[in-house]
Amino acid sequence: MIAHLLSDKLSVHPQGARAVTTAITPNADHAGLRPMASRFVDVDGLPWETTPYPGIESRTLLFERESGLLTAMIRMAPGSVLPDHTHMRIEQTWVLEGHLVCREGECRAGNFVWRPAGSRHKAWSPEGALLLGMFQVPNKFHHADGERDMTGQDWPATWADCANMRAF
Repeated sequence: MIAHLLSDKLSVHPQGARAVTTAITPNADHAGLRPMASRFVDVDGLPWETTPYPGIESRTLLFERESGLLTAMIRMAPGSVLPDHTHMRIEQTWVLEGHLVCREGECRAGNFVWRPAGSRHKAWSPEGALLLGMFQVPNKFHHADGERDMTGQDWPATWADCANMRAF
């Protein structure tokens, strides 16, 4: 799960300059690659990570703590629901299998939906779905006891100061 990566320090060069990239693919063996080398990912070899939401799992393909950039495969079991959440920046979702529904409409396999920054909704999948989600900053899920990200981390404490939020 990416939760353990949220508190990691940013990568820096010995001279103190920011590293070329701080993006990673958790659970992928990219040790020893040059900073500008392509990162090829064996997606089927990555583990499915549980989320706080029943029937919803994810595989993290790319994560950059500094900016909040996240690309993930999301698997939704039939009948699963992503509760009320806000898209803090643009979110893009490509439905690979099944379909995703919200009160504004539905997106079936092979189709794509993107949501503007600030949009808020809940989403569900009556039949189940496999999605490719691309986030500029992780979504903020609204709960009675506070706001959290998809991993259950406190959203304001974890993401309010990331680069993609400071820019706005």
